[in-house]
Amino acid sequence: MWNTAYRKSDVEGGVARPLYPAMLERPELRWAFIRKVYSILTFQLLLTVAVAAVVVSVRPIAHFFATTPAGLSLYILLIITPFGVLFPLYFYHQQHPVNYFLLGLFTVCLAFAVGLTCAFTNGKVILESVILTTAVVASLTLYTFWAARRGHDFHFLGPFLFGALFVLIIYGIIQLFFPMDKVSVTIYGCLASIIFCGYIIYDTDNLIKRYLYDEYIWAAVALYLDVINLFLALLTIFRVVDT
Repeated sequence: MWNTAYRKSDVEGGVARPLYPAMLERPELRWAFIRKVYSILTFQLLLTVAVAAVVVSVRPIAHFFATTPAGLSLYILLIITPFGVLFPLYFYHQQHPVNYFLLGLFTVCLAFAVGLTCAFTNGKVILESVILTTAVVASLTLYTFWAARRGHDFHFLGPFLFGALFVLIIYGIIQLFFPMDKVSVTIYGCLASIIFCGYIIYDTDNLIKRYLYDEYIWAAVALYLDVINLFLALLTIFRVVDT
C-alpha cells in the first residue's frame, strides 16, 4: 500500500522514488543530505590533491621531512593531529563554522601525510593507484545504491569490518618492530584494500539509510577516510610490484 502510493505520486507529482523499500522519510530530504555529503567529500578530495601536489612538486619540503630530526617530529605530529581533531569535531560537528574549520584542519593534515608518502613514490605508481581507486569507489558506490533500492542491507558488515580493521592495525604496529618482506607487504596491502572496499559499501549504506541530517560532517569524514585508506593500500601494492 505504502509503496503503491509512492509510485502514484512519482507519476502525478514528480516526487522522487524511495531509495530503499519501506522508506519512511521523504526521498527529497535524503537526496539533499546525500548531495551535501558528496559535495563536502569532493571538496576534501580536491584539497587533498592540491596539498599533495604541492608536497610532491616542491622537493625541498619532502627533503626537509626525510632528512632532518625536526622534519621527522613534524611528520609524526601531522599523522597524530587528524585523529586528535576528531575529538573536538565530535562535539562541534553541528556548530557552523567551527565544524568546517576543524574538518579543513583534519583534511589538510591528512593530505600533507599523503603527499609525503607520494613524494617518494614513482609517478606511474601514483597514477595507477588513483585510477584504480576512482574506479573502485565509483563502482562500489553505484552498486550500494542499486542494492539498497532492491532491499539489500549491509549493516551486518559493521562488526566484521571493525574486527578486521583492528587486526590490520595490530599487524601494522607489529611490522614496525619486525619489518615485513615484499610478499607480506603485498598481502597486507591486499587485505587492507578488501577491508576498505567493505567500508565503502558499509558507510554508503549508512549514508542512504541511517545518518541523521545533521551528521553530514561525520558521513563525509567516514567516506573520506575510506577513499584515502583504499588509495594508500593500493599504493602499497603497486609500489611493491614496481620494485
